[in-house]
Amino acid sequence: MAVKYVFVTGGVVSGLGKGITAASLGRLLKARGYQVTMQKFDPYINVDPGTMNPIQHGEVFVTDDGTETDLDLGHYERFIDESLDKNSNVTTGKIYWSVLNKERRGDYGGGTVQVIPHITNEIKSRFYQSKDSEDNRIAIIEVGGTVGDIESQPFLEAIRQFQHEVGHENAVLIHVTLIPYLKASGEIKTKPTQQSVKELQGMGLWPDVLVCRSEHPLPEEVKKKIAQFCNVPEGNVLQNLDVEYLYEAPLAMEQERLAQVVCEALNLACPEPDLSDWKQMVKNLRHPEMDVEIAVVGKYIQLHDAYLSVVEALKHGGIAAKASVKIRWIDSEELTRENAAYVLQGVHGVLVPGGFGTRGTEGKIVAIEYAREQKIPFLGICLGMQMAIVEFARNVLGYKDAHSIELKPDTTYPVIALMAEQNGVVNIGGTLRLGAYPCKLKENSLAHKLYGATDISERHRHRYEVNNDYREELESHGMTLSGQSPDGRIVEMVEISDHPYFIGTQGHPEFKSRPNKPHPLFRGLIMAAVEYENQLTNQ
Repeated sequence: MAVKYVFVTGGVVSGLGKGITAASLGRLLKARGYQVTMQKFDPYINVDPGTMNPIQHGEVFVTDDGTETDLDLGHYERFIDESLDKNSNVTTGKIYWSVLNKERRGDYGGGTVQVIPHITNEIKSRFYQSKDSEDNRIAIIEVGGTVGDIESQPFLEAIRQFQHEVGHENAVLIHVTLIPYLKASGEIKTKPTQQSVKELQGMGLWPDVLVCRSEHPLPEEVKKKIAQFCNVPEGNVLQNLDVEYLYEAPLAMEQERLAQVVCEALNLACPEPDLSDWKQMVKNLRHPEMDVEIAVVGKYIQLHDAYLSVVEALKHGGIAAKASVKIRWIDSEELTRENAAYVLQGVHGVLVPGGFGTRGTEGKIVAIEYAREQKIPFLGICLGMQMAIVEFARNVLGYKDAHSIELKPDTTYPVIALMAEQNGVVNIGGTLRLGAYPCKLKENSLAHKLYGATDISERHRHRYEVNNDYREELESHGMTLSGQSPDGRIVEMVEISDHPYFIGTQGHPEFKSRPNKPHPLFRGLIMAAVEYENQLTNQ
């Protein structure tokens, strides 16, 4: 079969969960033996979210090939367990960048460059088609924003043209919409959905499936009304109620027959899915045997989406350990040596995630010192690992002025220095060390035991590294440089052997964690937290 396409749009309001709906469909189709790939088309004009403030946009997710993407791609990867790439996140900025470069080169032969056909043709060219075998392949493509937004119009027009070109039986449209409930009158209202679908129809698009987000179950008469006014088969009006746990969403949508309806619209067979592994994972998630509390120490805690993959990876570790993971959010700007014992009292683990800039770094160093001295399980990620080096240099080596030259250029002891290839780099966007890089682990180290291998790979997003001039002193005072690049030039992982669990990584392991395949470092952290909690209980 040729590649089949499923487009997912949203209506009425933003934040309805288009990404989770798309990812759930991907999981359900993959469980039926189909090859699934996913894309996100974002209407914003930024080339990518790499330079955007996490408070505005949430975390930047990084793929194996080093593409900085929207956080929805993290959901896609976690649900379908596939590594996505540069084709998987397309922005208005990328589209216009490409078109303008072509115009400057003269590719358009001196013609007038317009939204139609040049912009829409560029968008259509990005609808991903694998160069590998196309057998049983389905591409799920989410369009960001809300129908009616000015920014989204070129994408919707491109979908209209594309459907006409490949045939409606090869490209169907799911519209995720809100069915509000008016508490005062006790009524479920369908008018916003009708208006949203009407907006789509005015652009020449007819939804094949309506996924209705609602706080209350939709009565049959409401579904009939929606179907009638929106010109959609009644069986294709599906409710999407809130679920207690994110990873229950595919199972809830399976009960609503989402995959069956989509397969029928695409003229595809719909065999029984194998969801046994996913169901067991959800069962473990729903029935933990104990609770552990992990302190996440960062400067963006007012928006938890800034650390979305970290949060999900902690949950994955909890699923493996049959433990419910509670997160204690600690503002690193507020943490000091004077209040650390009070603020961190009772936590079973400490995690310092990645980040950029000087704000809040001293609080992160305080948290690391407390975890190291109190023997509390600790995981440092990217900047978190670098600050662990700074803390160790200050408080164990005695270099009180030790710091990263990124944060204090005039430091006397630059234990964290600029990577050689980053010298002279001026542009901010897309110039970091990005994507998957190999790492060799020291045998019999904690990292080696956790991974069960000596050769591993992790995704990166950084510009600074451990200064090799201080390696010998760090190791002679008890810090193990347990992971290095294959050429031995870059320190990738560090740990302290006389600590129950103290490990830092220059990579971002959270990006590769899956709910049914937790990342070794997060599984190890939660296992160590469980053991630490048991020790506290038995004291």
